[in-house]
Amino acid sequence: MIVAERKPLGEIVEMIAQLHKVTVIGCRSCVAICLAGGEKEVKMLISALKLKNRKEGRKQEFDGFVLERQCEKEWVKEVDDKILASDVILSMSCSLGAQTIADMYPEKVVVPGLNTAMFGVPEEQGMWSEKCLGCGDCIIHTTGGICPIARCAKSMLNGPCGGSSDGHCEVNLDIECAWYAIHERLKLQGRLDLLEAVRPPKDWTPSHSGGRRIIVREDAKLTQHQKRGKEAVI
Repeated sequence: MIVAERKPLGEIVEMIAQLHKVTVIGCRSCVAICLAGGEKEVKMLISALKLKNRKEGRKQEFDGFVLERQCEKEWVKEVDDKILASDVILSMSCSLGAQTIADMYPEKVVVPGLNTAMFGVPEEQGMWSEKCLGCGDCIIHTTGGICPIARCAKSMLNGPCGGSSDGHCEVNLDIECAWYAIHERLKLQGRLDLLEAVRPPKDWTPSHSGGRRIIVREDAKLTQHQKRGKEAVI
């Protein structure tokens, strides 16, 4: 899932200070699960903004609600009237949601209420850890299901490095060495022979190195006839 964190209140206030009608839009997807942009967080932020405005003598109008998924245009279109009536949209979603609204309404000011942090998994209540960088070329079938790109501080493809000590990373001794974890996993699976293969430097072309990535599934695309039918329903 995408993990995000709320921006500091002072930074949010600075972004919207000169605008009157503020609409705060949350998302029930990833950012709700990581307790950053769900219904509760939207209400808490609006309350905090109102309180700060009261203390500083600033007058603004606030409205707030949560979309099922802010990154999908169909859900955004359902609140078209509220967006058009706003001076600024304060997006409590990952950057994908904020950019979706910004692209759909280029005449509107859209500001991020969250910092998109990482692709992570919940380890325990209130704790998430990064396990994927979205590099576009997954290799975990050779590393026991553990991604060295995301979990090794140096993103090494052949490890461990000389700084690994007692199964921990030299960058932070509280962090498990990814390659130690890979060794132990492959040992458990009886596949330590995979460590003997020397991997060449990573080809980063499937990643962000070539600019914005676009993935097309021809089998999933709508025909022009289907598009017209869908538009008629909407």
